[in-house]
Amino acid sequence: MPSYGAGDIQVLEGLEAVRRRPGMYIGTTDLRGLHHLVREVLDNSIDEAMNGTCDRIDLWIHKTNDITVADNGRGIPVGPHPTQKDAKGKAMDALQVVMTILHAGGKFGGAGYKVTGGLHGVGVSVVNALASEMIVEVHRDGKIFTQSYERGKPTSAVRAITKQQLPSPASLPWRDPARLTGTVTRFTPDKEMFPVIEWDTTVITQWLRETAYLNKRLWLGLHDERTGGEESYYFDGGVISFVRHLNRTHENLHPKPVYVERTFENNTIAEVALQYNDTFAEKVYTFANNINTIDGGAHLTGFRTALTRTINAYARKSGALKDSDPNLTSDDVREGLTAVISVKIREPQFEGQTKTRLGNAEVAGQVATAVNDALGQYLEENPTDARRIVEKCLTAFRAREAARKARDLVQRKGALDGFSLPGKLADCSERDPEKCELFIVEGPSAGGSAKGGRDRRTQAILPLRGKILNVEKARADKMLGNEEIKALITALGTGIGDYFDIKKLRYGKTILLCDADVDGSHIRTLLLTLLYRHFRPLVEDGRIYIGQPPLYRLQLGKEVRWAYSDNERDKAIRELKANAKTKREDRKKAAGEKAAADGDKATARTRRRAAEEAEEQADVASTNTDEGTDDGKGGREPAIARYKGL
Repeated sequence: MPSYGAGDIQVLEGLEAVRRRPGMYIGTTDLRGLHHLVREVLDNSIDEAMNGTCDRIDLWIHKTNDITVADNGRGIPVGPHPTQKDAKGKAMDALQVVMTILHAGGKFGGAGYKVTGGLHGVGVSVVNALASEMIVEVHRDGKIFTQSYERGKPTSAVRAITKQQLPSPASLPWRDPARLTGTVTRFTPDKEMFPVIEWDTTVITQWLRETAYLNKRLWLGLHDERTGGEESYYFDGGVISFVRHLNRTHENLHPKPVYVERTFENNTIAEVALQYNDTFAEKVYTFANNINTIDGGAHLTGFRTALTRTINAYARKSGALKDSDPNLTSDDVREGLTAVISVKIREPQFEGQTKTRLGNAEVAGQVATAVNDALGQYLEENPTDARRIVEKCLTAFRAREAARKARDLVQRKGALDGFSLPGKLADCSERDPEKCELFIVEGPSAGGSAKGGRDRRTQAILPLRGKILNVEKARADKMLGNEEIKALITALGTGIGDYFDIKKLRYGKTILLCDADVDGSHIRTLLLTLLYRHFRPLVEDGRIYIGQPPLYRLQLGKEVRWAYSDNERDKAIRELKANAKTKREDRKKAAGEKAAADGDKATARTRRRAAEEAEEQADVASTNTDEGTDDGKGGREPAIARYKGL
């Protein structure tokens, strides 16, 4: 047995702990963790805006994959820190303290900030630790100060520089130099920490757009030097503009969103906008101090409580609900609802550094009070709109009851039939779900080819006929009456809704294998929407994959090449021509056009791992379903063209 004594106890100094265990601070070191670095630096600038000292933030993505964030806030303080000393016992500069020491900043109850998103105080120093290089530039007190770092360690002292010594891009050009203040941070992610460094402008622009919605009259700009692209965001309407943007492709039940903004005694600000539309899905986004709390928390609980209570009270008062009728449930009143809930708190309590859930219990009551008063007043003052809203909730209640009866029937029938599997399912022999894969393919032709090329022990094939029902636009009872969807539910074995039980999952991996054309992209969008809405734990658990069938098969003698695009095809042809006199070329649009052996080699065993990408596409499919499956608004073709290559 190895010895374990006092000498084995290690103490990690400074930012060394961050580099040793980055997951503790940014979650992961994949692309999500990489983008988290940008968010941490951006949040510092947003904190300045929330405190009324900044009205513009710019972000550059450089050709070298460096990132620069610039704001015209007050600038990080510089000068000797009263308590922190360097290795020589000399007072450390405040700028260096902020950039190199964890839990350092003006966000811990001092006078520096009233409201902040970066309460944990580890953000910018963590970015510094995980960057191979970082340069910070501070404009303050009519001077320009700078300091550089490598992997969290200073490589220069804090020093004053002249305007002519400024690096590119020129900093803070939008103000009179005599009044110039702000902070510019440029960093290079460390390749030793991040195996892949690729910036996704879709993710970044979403942050910037959300931030502009949540902070009225704040200008945010993105400058992508890789493509020359420029984006800017500025909104006067705040969360009202946000809700209108989310509902832009829908028919709304009432023209103006219900809106409330209220400040409470402890300086907590609650801002809520909501609007009902003609769809059946709920879109509710919650934010705390501009942080997207994707897992909700106290503010979401308070909102849902007030929404359910207020609509039930009005429905009974207006006679829409009789004394003998049961109350509408929270699910009933949220069907077709779009809402944005934003709270700003002096001392928010988040779960962990990634801040996905708000824990301040008192916020639930504050949000509930604000929503109850505003929504109740709106319903009383707008009886026509109120009647439409209540009728939609009652329709949702009736549909829920019908769906429950349909689910009960399906469950009882499944139990009586010994959980009979769909007849068109070609099942596998392996009984361990973690070793099994389910391929969902288009139609009998693709199913026949896939069945011939599969590994019968571990791979099952389920062919679906044509395009499945768009569950985003269909009620649960209609969905459960669709034969193709019922076949998929039965094959997966988990059930849906209240019946969902991941322990009953029959296949550890589900692979969507659609044709490489526009119709195939449409079918994949519909399947992803179904999985995201009704089998979401499978998506979040990384069990959904996207098969990537090749477009072309090129053969020279016994040598076979597969091409997934026209460019790959042309490259393969050039390489084959260099050593061949003849070649054979086939275009493989559909999975069913492959021979059995080809299907085995080209797809079943050479598909790309796409768990994270499938989750991202499912989110895109869900968010943009009306655009991607539009029946008459002109959105379908451009949406599919935009996402089909993901």
